[in-house]
Amino acid sequence: MTDQRSNVRKLAFMLTCNLILGSAMAGQAMAWDWWESTKRDFKLTYHRNNVWPQPFSEAAAAQTRAPFEVMKQKGWLLHNTIGHELFRSGDGALTAAGRDRLRWIAIEAPVDRRVVHVLRGNSEAETEARVESVRTALAHIYIPGNAPQVFITDINPATSAGTMATQISRQRMENMVPPTLPSTTTSSAGQ
Repeated sequence: MTDQRSNVRKLAFMLTCNLILGSAMAGQAMAWDWWESTKRDFKLTYHRNNVWPQPFSEAAAAQTRAPFEVMKQKGWLLHNTIGHELFRSGDGALTAAGRDRLRWIAIEAPVDRRVVHVLRGNSEAETEARVESVRTALAHIYIPGNAPQVFITDINPATSAGTMATQISRQRMENMVPPTLPSTTTSSAGQ
């Protein structure tokens, strides 16, 4: 009985060894590819860690700057918007302040920011009159290079009355603490 059990165990052991060796030889090419790719990954990780943060700093900086770029774009859009107060009511003609703002946008604004946004009027006819007034005024301005493009917008820039701005500025000046120099003592003057 023991001989029979030992023979069964030997047979099972030999079958297991044959199975392992056979599958190992068949999968040897696959195992070799896995080993080569693992070595390549280790080597890449080693070199990437040695030059850290160089590969990542530019991408991180771009991600950090992205929200501020959006804010800049929106700020320029609002700054270059010709609003209701810069047009005469009724016919949509530019006021003197509107012509000055348009001149600044066309000549003095940075070249890549020379875009005029016209605030939509109360009616389609008023909006068209505003756009035509802006284009006519641009035609009378000497602009080195290309004339700025004109777009219609619905975003109304936040403004305040000039009297309120003047009042705030005067109050700030009145409440400002006058500058004073620090006092010196005779003992610190000799040192």
